[in-house]
Amino acid sequence: MLSPLPIAAGDGFAGWQALNDTIMGGRSSGSVQAGSEGLRFTAFVEPEGGGFVSCRSPVFEPPLDLSAFGALELELDGDGRRYKLAVACRDGVAGLTELIPGGLRWVAEFSTRPNGTSTVVIPFNRLTPSVRAMPVGLPVQFDPARITRLQVLHSKFGDLGGRNPGFRPGELRLLVRAIRAVP
Repeated sequence: MLSPLPIAAGDGFAGWQALNDTIMGGRSSGSVQAGSEGLRFTAFVEPEGGGFVSCRSPVFEPPLDLSAFGALELELDGDGRRYKLAVACRDGVAGLTELIPGGLRWVAEFSTRPNGTSTVVIPFNRLTPSVRAMPVGLPVQFDPARITRLQVLHSKFGDLGGRNPGFRPGELRLLVRAIRAVP
């Protein structure tokens, strides 16, 4: 049996950064801090403008090869909000997805408990291609052998382009304790 593969835990989140809707004229703010408990993400979400806050990994170079695994597992202390995991992959089709403004991401929504630690498993086959919160119909296939970045978002948009029913503006606190690849 294949053991879980730690991607980041505790201080292993060093290098992660906040990325918020200010890049597109929004007014949300957020910051991250890596420590022994994991990645602490604090933010204030403004619904007008972009309506999102996020924390993301540095670019993995070389890309992570998770082809032996079937899912990502997140261990986090949430706040009852609905979040989204976004995964970026290096394109094996002559770099065409890199030409898409905003970049192609593979996304899946997940819920957190209002108190305590949640463990969320996101199977790779549940990830859907998206560009700027809108699903795409390009003939692309997720490649777990070429993962270049991970991102956790709270957005007013769900992974299918509609409204996120778990979106709440205001103060946000999330502790990402660990991310692992699991069979």
